[in-house]
Amino acid sequence: MGGVVGKGESPKKASIPETKLEAKMVEAMQRRASQGSSMKSFNSIILKFPKIDESFRNCKDIFEQFDEDSNGAIDQEEMKKCFHKMEISFTEEEINDLFQACDINEDMGMKFSEFIVLLSLVYLLKDDQNTLHVKSRMGMPNLEATFETLVNAFAFLDKNKDGYVSKSEMVEAINETTSGERSSGRIAMKRFEEMDWDKNGMVNFKEFLFAFTRWVGIDDNEDEEEGEGKA
Repeated sequence: MGGVVGKGESPKKASIPETKLEAKMVEAMQRRASQGSSMKSFNSIILKFPKIDESFRNCKDIFEQFDEDSNGAIDQEEMKKCFHKMEISFTEEEINDLFQACDINEDMGMKFSEFIVLLSLVYLLKDDQNTLHVKSRMGMPNLEATFETLVNAFAFLDKNKDGYVSKSEMVEAINETTSGERSSGRIAMKRFEEMDWDKNGMVNFKEFLFAFTRWVGIDDNEDEEEGEGKA
């Protein structure tokens, strides 16, 4: 049952994608990782945090357009409507999978930080001409660079290009940046633990994104509003 993956074992056994959608996400990421990454160090990712934060906050308008009843969360019907409006071609099953994948608190509504993860996954999965059409409809031309940065950051960490980031890959990435600093191993472990939601020793792009919204601080300003919308 679940236990810790031993060094000699392949961690793959522990991380069977939960849904077809997640399997697609891992495949898409393998393709991206195999193209290499323009990131040179973990620090270069951290330096981009303020810019990413600003770019995310610009999504608030889009979020509010989707949130038709203005209750601070997007439910499944609102999400279907918004996909329809933007002509994003996902099947019913994919929409359900996407919603479940991003509604991390399982409270049947996507909060703003969960919505950011949704947009990033749509970007990764619809990486073709169709995406450009969608982005112009969403009125978010600057987001492309932000999503590209996130994909690049993950590709940089995924040294063996298998679509997952393992603990040893995280340690390696942070050691490259802080060579010789004794604390670097601890930093890597902490960052990794923040990412590894299901504690299976492997991080997929979705888990990485959820950790990222927290590192960048998207979650912080939501907690203050929490009290109001709760029934």
